[in-house]
Amino acid sequence: MITADHLTKSYRGVTAVDDVSFTARPGRVTGFLGPNGAGKSTTMRILVGLTPPTSGSAEVLGGRYADLPNPGREVGVLLDASAQHAGRTGREILTVAARTMGLRSERVEEMLARVSLTGKEADRRVRGYSLGMRQRLGIATALLGDPDVLILDEPANGLDPAGIRWMRDLLREYADQGGTVLLSSHLLHEIEVVADDLVVIGNGRIVAQGTKAELLAGAGTVCAAADTRALASALSGAGITSKVSGSGALHADAEAAEVGRVAHAAGVPLTELRAADGAGLEEMFLQLTAESQRDRIHEGAAA
Repeated sequence: MITADHLTKSYRGVTAVDDVSFTARPGRVTGFLGPNGAGKSTTMRILVGLTPPTSGSAEVLGGRYADLPNPGREVGVLLDASAQHAGRTGREILTVAARTMGLRSERVEEMLARVSLTGKEADRRVRGYSLGMRQRLGIATALLGDPDVLILDEPANGLDPAGIRWMRDLLREYADQGGTVLLSSHLLHEIEVVADDLVVIGNGRIVAQGTKAELLAGAGTVCAAADTRALASALSGAGITSKVSGSGALHADAEAAEVGRVAHAAGVPLTELRAADGAGLEEMFLQLTAESQRDRIHEGAAA
């Protein structure tokens, strides 16, 4: 289990992480979502003891990461795939890590095979690796000690679509076997397929957290009628905010049962009524983290 308890980190008056609390549980993949600069990486660095918090505490497997006797065998970490020794080969990097953890040498070959790095690739110096290959090597290093916990910061960067699918399947299998996975990303679609729980951060603060089902329930309802104006008017009269989506349907900020009741009472026949899907979750994510988004469209700005 991973527990962050009221974590705060300030740098010269700037608060990068502001009172962050969440838990990542065994047997589940927890997606840590937020725009670039929202505080994800700083939080993860605090979790693994690389950055001291200004206040609050963080525990991994019931204690501080720094107190683990052989951390690589208990917690697999990938924070920056580009931070590997460029002059060593992939096999050398894994071999050094294996010896440090006291692992048998055969474990290196097992991990190379698991992340689909060929023997030829493993014998190349890392300076010649693509970002995707560095990500695979970083994941191999994180898995090397067969840890109970994985903490991965933006592991899909540089992976092609097949690589992203491979990573999702690997992490799903790991969690299904009882492991705890904390996976960060600034792109919702990269991890919503694999994540069981989501923690959303913006401007250093947690703005939403829960299971995907819980957050989707809060993402609203998609509804449509032959008379869109009548439906929008009925919803507005009931105090429900709605707006037209790209498909021409309405996206209402209420549960489907409530939208159906209002439409029925107003005598407006519905042609579509369903809970918002991934698109609704994405819209909610963008709204919750709007102040952290670097690229925003402002009213009156040129298209």
